Amino acid sequence: MTPFFTRLKFAIRTLFAILFRDHVPDDVAAALMTRSPTAAGTVAVAAPISAPVVSAGAPAPAVKAPMPPEDAAATQMLALLQRDGRLIDFLMEDINSYADAQIGAAVRSVHAGCRQALERYVSLTPALDGEEGTRVTVDRSIDAARLKLIGNVSGEPPFTGVLHHRGWVVDRMELPPLAAAGRVIAPAEIEIA
Repeated sequence: MTPFFTRLKFAIRTLFAILFRDHVPDDVAAALMTRSPTAAGTVAVAAPISAPVVSAGAPAPAVKAPMPPEDAAATQMLALLQRDGRLIDFLMEDINSYADAQIGAAVRSVHAGCRQALERYVSLTPALDGEEGTRVTVDRSIDAARLKLIGNVSGEPPFTGVLHHRGWVVDRMELPPLAAAGRVIAPAEIEIA
């Protein structure tokens, strides 16, 4: 089983990679694809006692296996980003039909809400101090998990290159008490007339 903080790091990196680069990082995909399911990880799910009433044309909600407790924090962080910044709504929306000005206006709102949620629950620091665009030297003493060497990488450290992105490290994460919603990031809203 992948450790909690590794999964959290994967979730955050994947979220921003999809948001800004439109793809899942290769190392994250490779790490998650190599996991093999175990018999201990399977859960039998009983039918619910009473299913919610849905209109005739709507499909019935599917019953899912309960989420492992170690995945709850990642789901909770997504729920907070959705609640405060509507991030999931924005990412799931097909924006091809909107003008750039409309997208820009929406991004400002999403950015402000998500940034506020991050600042409230998480403290982030750069993975590597320094100004982006400056030359840096990487020696053996630097934690390899904090770096991603790109370009013509060969031989042994020290390496000298240009810092393209400082990266991010979670210093503090204090999420509010977990609601019993399980896999629900945002409940469906139904206005009763």
